[in-house]
Amino acid sequence: MQVSVESGNGLERRMTVTIEEDRIADAVDKRLKDMTRTVKLNGFRKGKVPLKVVKQHYGAQVRHEVLGEVVQSSFYEAVQQENLQPAGLPAIDTKDSNPGNGLEFTATFEVYPEIKLATLDKTSIEATTCEITDGDIDDMIDTIRKQNVTFETADRACEDGDQVNIDFTGSVDGKEFEGGKATGHSLVLGQGKMIPGFEDGIVGAKAGDDITVDVTFPENYQAEQLAGKAAQFAIHVNTVEAPVLPEVDDEFAKKLGVDDGDMEKMRQEIRDNMEREMKQRIKAKNKEAVMNSLIEVNKLEVPAALIDNEAQALAQQMQQQFAAQGAANQFPITPDMFKEQAERRVTLGLIMSEMVKEHDIKVDDDKVKAMVEEIAQPYEHPDEVVKWYYADKRRLSEVESLAFEDMIVDLVMSQAKITEKSVAFKDLVAPQAAE
Repeated sequence: MQVSVESGNGLERRMTVTIEEDRIADAVDKRLKDMTRTVKLNGFRKGKVPLKVVKQHYGAQVRHEVLGEVVQSSFYEAVQQENLQPAGLPAIDTKDSNPGNGLEFTATFEVYPEIKLATLDKTSIEATTCEITDGDIDDMIDTIRKQNVTFETADRACEDGDQVNIDFTGSVDGKEFEGGKATGHSLVLGQGKMIPGFEDGIVGAKAGDDITVDVTFPENYQAEQLAGKAAQFAIHVNTVEAPVLPEVDDEFAKKLGVDDGDMEKMRQEIRDNMEREMKQRIKAKNKEAVMNSLIEVNKLEVPAALIDNEAQALAQQMQQQFAAQGAANQFPITPDMFKEQAERRVTLGLIMSEMVKEHDIKVDDDKVKAMVEEIAQPYEHPDEVVKWYYADKRRLSEVESLAFEDMIVDLVMSQAKITEKSVAFKDLVAPQAAE
């Protein structure tokens, strides 16, 4: 077998492989001889068909099959011989191979990049820190109160935060439009659930009032026939109800799961929950900072085949999520939508794989167990959650992957220059709300 390799653009390689006729002919003859023991042909008993006759009937077919197998096996022999690491499947171009001429084919493929990890001692990483204050707990209690708000009838003009019950009819150019009419519709003013200007126009009205509100539909409104159009809504206000926040007392604490209604226990449980969320958010932000730094200092050319495969996998994952939600055909999903994300994931995968080899990183069973227990902690029956993870190797392998990432993050942060940036709890969790 003769092999020659040419370098193309970037990571592309063009490998030409020549196979001697003897290798092909020997494989064809062996298979034809094996067939004489099993083949059936008219005029001959099973196992008694002469080799010459079998060759006449099946020689071309068998040679075609053997050539395909030889191409596959010799490709892998050739890349091992040339110390190449193909990334993705090759494009094979086979020249005509008539009996006696041997075989020549060309395989075009990308190879994995050679990775030389950059040193991190001069790399600066900004690590996020946070401290929960009593004021943060007070703010969280206010948030919980708002989540448990009730409403009572108010004999006054309505304002933001009030709940109104209304009847309305919408029209464009004096004509009612489909979907623009409702009776007994309840709405909390100021939440922005209606089109811009609708809720603002109701503020100041009282129960029993009839008002007209002028609005303009957004240019990107989902109903194309209304997008950008000026409209009028005739509104009748049925009721106005003012918000009533629950008192922060023992009954409030009991509703939050503190059986004896002890206020200090309630605050401590709220703090514990906030600290768990804070740790998760800090961990995620610091991991992102480390990964960004690894990409920045380790400039890699990434095989397009790997990016395409990852983008395809991400698209399929998103399609499955939409299908599970009953929205499989509502949004067109294509791999191109995930190219940037796929390139980042592949790049990080290559870098981290090299770090694992260079630093001989191995997942510690105790670390995996601790991570599983941490994941299970917020649940009502954490022991059952731990058993659930350990009952499935696939689920446990996902935790092991996270443990690998944590170990790499710890390694990078031990080598790089770390500066700390303290953020308020509300700012730390704000991105999560935005997402």
